[in-house]
Amino acid sequence: MTGRKTVGVIGAGASGLTAIKSALEEGFDVVCFEQEDDIGGLWRFTTSDTHSSVCKSTVINTSKEMMSFSDFPAPKEFPVFMPNTKVMEYFQMYANKFDLLKHIKFNTSVKSVKRTDDHDLTGKWEITYYPHGKEIVGQKSEIFDFLFVCTGHHWMKNEPKFEGMDNFKGEVIHSKQYKDFKGFENKNVLVVGMGNSGGDIAVELSRHANQVYLSTRRGAWVFPRMTDGGYPADQFAGRRIWSLFPVWIMANFAKKGANQRFDHRKYGLQPDHGIFQQHPMVNDDLPLRMMTGKLVIKPNVKVVKETSVIFDDGSEVHDIDAIILATGYKIGFPCLDEGLVTVVKNQVPLYKYVFPYDHNQHTMAIIGCLQPIGSTIPLSELQTRWACKVFSGESHLPSNEEMKEEMDCKKKAMAQRYYNSERHTIQVDYIPYADEIADQIGCRPDIFKLFLKDPSLAICCLFGPCAPYQYRLMGPGCWDGARKALIDIPKNIDFPTRTRVVTRENTSKKKYLLLFAVLLVIIAVMIRLWQHCV
Repeated sequence: MTGRKTVGVIGAGASGLTAIKSALEEGFDVVCFEQEDDIGGLWRFTTSDTHSSVCKSTVINTSKEMMSFSDFPAPKEFPVFMPNTKVMEYFQMYANKFDLLKHIKFNTSVKSVKRTDDHDLTGKWEITYYPHGKEIVGQKSEIFDFLFVCTGHHWMKNEPKFEGMDNFKGEVIHSKQYKDFKGFENKNVLVVGMGNSGGDIAVELSRHANQVYLSTRRGAWVFPRMTDGGYPADQFAGRRIWSLFPVWIMANFAKKGANQRFDHRKYGLQPDHGIFQQHPMVNDDLPLRMMTGKLVIKPNVKVVKETSVIFDDGSEVHDIDAIILATGYKIGFPCLDEGLVTVVKNQVPLYKYVFPYDHNQHTMAIIGCLQPIGSTIPLSELQTRWACKVFSGESHLPSNEEMKEEMDCKKKAMAQRYYNSERHTIQVDYIPYADEIADQIGCRPDIFKLFLKDPSLAICCLFGPCAPYQYRLMGPGCWDGARKALIDIPKNIDFPTRTRVVTRENTSKKKYLLLFAVLLVIIAVMIRLWQHCV
């Protein structure tokens, strides 16, 4: 034993990997428990329907620069939007670079996590675990000073029961069990749910099944991965400059952009709520598949019969062979002792989506239990960096009462913004939340100081995509390569597709981009001044 403080990590997905790294950097001894035989968590494709994984054809919705770990950019040779196989390759490179694998116990299931008898004094945790197949004879327990729970929230199926479903003669599965199109060829399939999984499954099946119906209760705003000129949409939307404009202006701008691609009302997709009042769907092919007639949008399911389905509008489709419930997941932590984290209707009592506010000793952190419009990975990394500062005593939490008060305010604000749904209990806006956690660490980029010290970098941070590398420019954990990683983003976007050079680039466009940036600042300042005067 080294005599150093110890950290137990449950799960070796993206959140678990960065938890291991952050804890090691803080000087802790770390043991990670992973039930699978490899890292990757949700991103590790498996044919098993007992563990959540991406589908075989899944491609990440966020560009590589916006989902990278903050001090380990994805290689420039990697595609801008990585298939799950490339994501796994990237995770392996990360784990090897920082020598994380030796800290992971693979093929090991955690049976329980409970407070030690002296927890009120020490804050310690007892983890009971066992190797696969040896739940009775192979159980062991270890004591840890601190605990990271990195199990995610995509594994406990939410399966609605529609009237008459028990009488249905076809196959009914949850999207967790869907791996690829095989077995659905030439069938009539109903997909229920308008989230990203539902959209991806419906689009894929529409190329192989006889007919696909996609049922949605409220509709959805659908965004592509790419914007004008083939630029990654998340890199255009995820910029600090947009925060200077009022929300209503950005909402109108986003709505116009979404409808410019295709009219959501004409396609039967436009919801009654605003564009920033729900989690959007990211899908490039949905409108095209609708245009072919192979994918048909239907309203909410009302009644399921033996071979047909009746919808809320009274319409009925016949000869349905299979129903796929892409209806999301319930949030829960079954390995934790009862009462440690009590979840009610997907409401998770966590301060800043990390710390259980009602614990006497704040030695447990829940990582990755949030749903951003953007990638979860960089936010999970910030969470682990902050939690390690709390564990080490360098950062301090408010009183339990103050944490509860802030949580109640956020809950109220969320209820006012989003339509009432268990889907919207852990929503965060990417940049505001990242800045909020970075403030706790002391690594939030100070744009004003950057303008004085490095104007070109400041312009990059304000007008360019808010990539994770921004949170390695200053403060604890700063990284010498962060500036170059930010400056190189445009080149890294172009590199994997420029396999054939056709013309010489027109360098004059940089002047117009700079002029456009200046005009944006002037307009934003004028709007803010006008609001202040009013």
